[in-house]
Amino acid sequence: MSEIVKTTLEDGIAVVRLDDGKVNALSPAVVAALGAALDRAEQEAGALLLVGREGVLSAGFDLATMRAGPEAVRALVAAGAELFLRFLDSPLPVVVACPGHALAAGALLLLCADQRVAAAGDARIGLNEVAIGMRLPIFAVEIARLRLSARHFPRATAQAEIFAPAAALEAGYLDRVVPAPALEAAARAEAARLAALPRGAFGHAKRRAFGATVAAIRESLRDDLAGLTGPTA
Repeated sequence: MSEIVKTTLEDGIAVVRLDDGKVNALSPAVVAALGAALDRAEQEAGALLLVGREGVLSAGFDLATMRAGPEAVRALVAAGAELFLRFLDSPLPVVVACPGHALAAGALLLLCADQRVAAAGDARIGLNEVAIGMRLPIFAVEIARLRLSARHFPRATAQAEIFAPAAALEAGYLDRVVPAPALEAAARAEAARLAALPRGAFGHAKRRAFGATVAAIRESLRDDLAGLTGPTA
């Protein structure tokens, strides 16, 4: 998976580039590789910077896997949920540079990061599951509740509204929107800023902020996944 997920250590920051040459689908192998990148970053770096490919962060879970039957769906979504919870729970600062579209599980990558910087433009960002007839998992709803504004939360979840970057900033998916040529430099600056904070204090504050939600999601995850592939009517 090294050809899709590449990690380099640059000035104390673990720069993780996600590029499958297409839409950066989160397959089981990609999810595992991102988890391994976080493992490495926690040991070697002061922050992790996740960078998407030109025009896209991720369009979500791999469709081939999601069409392979209930067991394959549950296995992939369970692995993805654990990755998102690890980002939320990690004492390591996580920053995402979003060059474009971030849909479904791609939007969750944004919601689980400590700082989210996106390129200005007409990209589509949001949780589109309901619009395509899929159940929105409890873990996705609760992660969204943590990060989205109360006014935008119903529109972003049950109503499956998709946002352009400027509107996604207002909704809470993003922290900054910058011109595309400035994206990576701006995201690196955010990663360096967070890396300079004392990790122990940062991790303690982060777990105080998100720990109860992470614990509740883990408690409900088995039942959540069991109902994920049932009828939606």
